[in-house]
Formats: sequence, C-alpha cells, structure tokens
Amino acid sequence: MRLNQIRDFVSIVEAGSIRAAARAQGVTHPAMTKSLRQLEDDLRIQLIRRSTRGVVPTPSGRAFLVRARAIQAEVRKAEEELRGLAGEAGGTVSISVSPAAAALLAPDAIAEFLARHPQTRMRIVEGTPSALVPLVRDETLDFALGNRPVAKIEAGLKFRVLLRTPMVVAGRRGHPLREARSLRELADARWIGLYPPGAGGMVERAFAAAALPFPQRYITCESHVFAFELLARTDALMPLPAQLFAAPTIRRTLAEIPLDEPFPSMVLGMCSRADTRLSPLAAALARTVTEVAGRVARETRGAIMHAAEPRLAADAPQAARR
Repeated sequence: MRLNQIRDFVSIVEAGSIRAAARAQGVTHPAMTKSLRQLEDDLRIQLIRRSTRGVVPTPSGRAFLVRARAIQAEVRKAEEELRGLAGEAGGTVSISVSPAAAALLAPDAIAEFLARHPQTRMRIVEGTPSALVPLVRDETLDFALGNRPVAKIEAGLKFRVLLRTPMVVAGRRGHPLREARSLRELADARWIGLYPPGAGGMVERAFAAAALPFPQRYITCESHVFAFELLARTDALMPLPAQLFAAPTIRRTLAEIPLDEPFPSMVLGMCSRADTRLSPLAAALARTVTEVAGRVARETRGAIMHAAEPRLAADAPQAARR
C-alpha cells in the first residue's frame, strides 16, 4: 500500500468517478483505475462499487476512507513541520466555524493569525457542529470552532471551552410582542434557531426548562446573516449572544425582548482530535483563537451593561409613575 494509492482512492471518492479523479490528478483514466485495483488487491477487499452514475465506496471503503484521510493529514502535517524547521514559510490550515463562532471569535482571530503568518493558506467552512465535527474526526479539518455538542463527545475527540456567553431574545424593532416578559407569552411566536427540533438547540432547551411545549412555528436557519434578515423583515424571534446583540449595526434593526427568566447560556469552544497533535500552524491559530476568546470574555460584562442602558432608560419613567 502506497501513499499515492491512498491519495487516488480519496480523490476517486470525493470526485464521484474515476474519470473525474484522473482529470483532477492530471493522470490517465487507466492509470487511476490501476492504482485503485492495486490498493484493493493489497487490502484484499473491494473499496469502490461502480454503477452507471459513477462510483460509491462500499461499507469497507467508507471505513477505510476515514483512515485514508487521517493518513493524508498526518503526512501533510509532517511535511509542514519539516518545512518550518527548515525555515520555509507557508502551509495550510483547515477549520470550521459555527455561525456564533463566525460572529464572535473567528474574524479577529484569523486576522491576527494571518498578520503573524501571512504565507499561510486557509480553508474555512461554516456550518453546525453536527455536520462538521465528522470532518475533524477524519482530519479533513484541523479543528472546529462552535457550540458545545449537545450529545456526549465522540471517542477520539476532545472539546475545550473557550467562551460562555449569555443570550438575549431579539426581534425586529416595534415587534408586537415587545412588552412580553415571560417565555410563556412568546410560546405562539415564530422562532428561528440554528438546530432542528430534537437536536437540543438553544430554543428547545429554553422551552423545556420552562416546562413549555416546543414552538410550532419554528425555522431552522444555519446562517446568522440570513437569520438577521428574517428577524428584520418578519415577526420571528431568535436568541442571540449578548455580545453580538450589543453591536450597533445589530441594534439599529433589532431590539431585545427582556424576559424575567434567563435564557440558557451559549458555550463556545474548540473541538479537535484527542489522539494527534495539531500541526505547528494549526496550533498557532488555536492559540490565537484562545487569546481572542479571553478578550471577548473580559469584554462581555461591559457589552451587556451597555446593551441594557436603553432598556433601563425606557423603564425609568414607568418606575417613576409607579
């Protein structure tokens, strides 16, 4: 079994056909077919099933694909570490970010990291942890920044908490339910969340804690950008991190509905493999993310108080009248 055979196998699976993989690798179709056949002969098992619509991995092929990607990742990290020891610049880092991490941590951290390592190539994927953590497991990604997994962390992975942030319920300015002060009063509203029902998302946890049924009118939206557009144009509600809600650009279109009962806090962190070291570049980015998370955590209290000032000012006349 050779590294080029492993590379060709991964390429075939990702391309969906031997012909497309051959084009991507710049080799002939017969050469790619021969490489796959030799790998299957070495392993004594069929890895690919051919059909009129292309190729798909067999169950054994899917199991081997995880190991094949991990082998490729380890080789890449070894090459980059050796280049670094030789004084050469450059290298690749691949990470994923959840919508919340993309808003609160990733931009500053990546900007600072690139200022220190300007020759680095990066791949950044946005999505929910449930969709992207498997790519950390097979080392397609170096690590994932996102919400703490609801379920128990998978074997072979570890999660390190970086930031805990309070949440506020946000809706458009002038929202018809802006005077509500309990979650029960918002039970019939339309809600937006990052996770589908049954996945243990923020909205689901809040309603369960209040002994209320899950909202019937619920939209699963994995993009904060699109969710903000929906919030501004509809009567939907959504829990947002307090630091994010405090931003002037957000507060121009959205307003908080201050509830008497607190929403569950959001926990953001870093998910990585527990049994392998990060490459030097990925480790440097991880340190930068940790530094930025520490700054955000220290700024949280001031941001929350600043966001609360308009509400306190609005409540003052009512308190005086009472």
